[in-house]
This record gives sequence, C-alpha cells and structure tokens, in this order.
Amino acid sequence: MDVKGFTSAISQVAAEKEIPQEKVMEIIEQAIATAYKKEYREKGEIVKSKIDQKSGNAEFWLVKTVVDETTAVFTEEESEKEEEEELEEGKVRYNPKRHLTLKEAKKIKKDAKVGDEIEIPLEAKQDFGRIAAQTAKQVILQKIKETEREIVFGEYKEKEDEVISGIVQRVEGRNVLLDVGKILGVLPKEEQIPSENYRPGQRYKVYVLSVEDDSKGPNIILSRAFPKFISKLFELEVPEIAAETVEIKAIAREPGSRTKIAVYSEEEGIDAVGTAVGQRGSRVEAVINELGGEKIDIIEYVEGSEEFIQKALSPAKISDVEIKGERAIVSVPEDQLSLAIGKEGQNVRLAAKLTGWRIDIKAIGKEEIEESAEAE
Repeated sequence: MDVKGFTSAISQVAAEKEIPQEKVMEIIEQAIATAYKKEYREKGEIVKSKIDQKSGNAEFWLVKTVVDETTAVFTEEESEKEEEEELEEGKVRYNPKRHLTLKEAKKIKKDAKVGDEIEIPLEAKQDFGRIAAQTAKQVILQKIKETEREIVFGEYKEKEDEVISGIVQRVEGRNVLLDVGKILGVLPKEEQIPSENYRPGQRYKVYVLSVEDDSKGPNIILSRAFPKFISKLFELEVPEIAAETVEIKAIAREPGSRTKIAVYSEEEGIDAVGTAVGQRGSRVEAVINELGGEKIDIIEYVEGSEEFIQKALSPAKISDVEIKGERAIVSVPEDQLSLAIGKEGQNVRLAAKLTGWRIDIKAIGKEEIEESAEAE
C-alpha cells in the first residue's frame, strides 16, 4: 500500500464530503496504525501512527500505560482482549502488551508516573499486505462515514430552535420528508398545519423542533404548528423583534386557523403593536402568507390581569373584568357576546391561553351598562 498516494486519494474524497483536513489525517493515521498492527504486531497491543504530510512517510509507536498496584491487578492470567478489562474498584487487569510497571517505565522515561502513556518507537513500514490494506480501507470508510454524520449532526444541532427552509421530497404515511440541505427532516402529522396539503417540490419554512443522533444518523424533527414558529417568523420580518427592542411576551395558537400574540417594548416612543404590524400591515401580512392565511391578532402586553384580558379578547369591546380566584369573569354587552366568544369559542379559548386565566363570559343588558356608567 502506497501511504503517500493513499493519503492523497482519501484527502480528495474527504474534501468532497467537507470534512476538515486535520480530521482526515487523524482518520488515516488510525487506519494506518490498524494496518501496521495487523501486519506486524500482536493482538491486544495499542499502536499509534503519525504521517508526515510533506513526505507521506509514517512513523509508528507502541503505546503502553504506566500502572502499579493501585490501578491494576497483577495475576498470572494475561488478558488477550482488545479492550482493557475493568475489575473491582476501577482497576484493570495487568496486560504486558498494554501496560508497563512504574519500574519498567522509568527505564524509558525517568520522570514517568502512574497513569502516563509511554510511546515506544517501532520500526517504520511503508508496505502492507493485502489483508492489512483492506482493513485500513474499511477503517477509513467507516470513520469518514461516522465523521460526516457527526459534522451533519453538529451543524443541525446548532439550528435547533431556529427556522430553516426545506423542500418537500415525499410523503410517507402521515409524515412529510423535507430536504433541508444535507439531510432529510421529518415533519410529523402532529406538527403539520391541518389545512396544508404538502406536495413534492413545494418549499416551506419550518421550525427545527429537535435534532437527535441515532444509529442511522441525525434525526431532525420539524414543525409548522409549534407556537414558537410564529415568534421566529416575526423575528425574520421585524428587525426590532430580532434585536429584542420589541418582545413577544406570549403566544396562543390554533395552527392554520388563528393566533394571538402579545407584544411589549420598554423603549420610549416605540409602538410595539404598530412595529409588529408594519406599514400598511406589510410585516404581519408576510407572516400570514407564510402560514397560508392563518389569522393573526397582535395585542399590546400590559401588566395587570384585568387590562391584559380585555386586550386579549379583542376585537370584542369589554365592559368589565372581575378576578375571582383562578377565574376571570368578563362582562360584555349583548351585541359583543358572539364576538368575544368567537366562532366555536375560539376567541375566548385563545385569550385564555394567552393570559393564563380561565375566562367566563357573561352578557349584560343596556340597562346594566348605563347603571355602571352612572356609578363611575
């Protein structure tokens, strides 16, 4: 096996897979060490290699760990296992192929101490047999695949809790698979917007709900139904929200139908609602279009339960809010009752989610409203 040529070829493959050069060299050195051990050394030994990238020549060392009675059990039985055999109290069984006593180690390195790894130079070799070369190739292919998976996982793990773009590739049962760059992400049924019909080739913005690593590679779970997807879309459309000058304090959402968000700003002179809505509604309209027409109510967040509940129930006009224990009793004029409750109770349901209060709506007649006005 021509080490120099082999290194060049593998480097080219790894470059195509966007693996860092230093990681490539680490993989090759591990593979060359494995091949060397298979051809020239014994089972159970630990061999390390280092390649000179200019010459392509490889150097080899036998690596042994310094042990004594506190870290190893010395018996006549020798372990042939590739891995160190763990015994009681964290000790390992002494193996002369992998270990050195402190006395032996000091002959090689005067200041050696227990726990040190001693590197013993081995004769350099450049040629390896067919089986050893095949082993090296298998190690490299496996390591490159593992490294590629690790890099992809790390890249998408950083995108967790962010919005990315994806193109629908196919629909498998209840799940939609989207191409999000280097991998396919999964949009489960429960994370889809009910009114949307996903077809191959369509491009969507999606929220990265979670990224997990398993035996088959990174598993990316996407969402278009998660409430925080709304806040991330507003961050993309509203610079003041991205800069945290305007803050989204609460979100209540029924995906595909309607969302209420409460916005707030401590900056003097900034209209939080107006900023989120945009000139002539341009900013909120962009978010609505991305959601396929989902209605969005933007209200001002205020300290104080009564006033916040009143705003949350907009566009209905509220006469009075009375807090009783965990409930908020909301009085509305009769002509505002259906508006306050909303179609199938949606408005009051979203207001309750937004404010965190259990809301009861009661209608009051014209006479009650006039009496209340006189009392004030």
